[in-house]
Amino acid sequence: MMVVVVSNAPPRLRGRLAAWLLEVRAGVFVGAYSARTRERIWEQVEAWIETGDAVMVWKAPTDQGFDFRTAGRNRRMPVDFDGLKLVSFLPREG
Repeated sequence: MMVVVVSNAPPRLRGRLAAWLLEVRAGVFVGAYSARTRERIWEQVEAWIETGDAVMVWKAPTDQGFDFRTAGRNRRMPVDFDGLKLVSFLPREG
């Protein structure tokens, strides 16, 4: 299973995501796809996110049981800390 959450995403990206995933709430998309398809979906997110931001979370064989990645102008960035993926907050701009 995977979850994609977008905010301030352009309508065309939301439409692309809705073609592959179920939008269970505004900007929250869920689905179950292979790693290859998940990568293709993420490529679309990165290509079309513009000034918005996104996070993708999926089940993975890690100590946490999941993995995630972010794109866009999000202040939250994934950081590996001794095998655990944590979230680092970037300082606000100006």
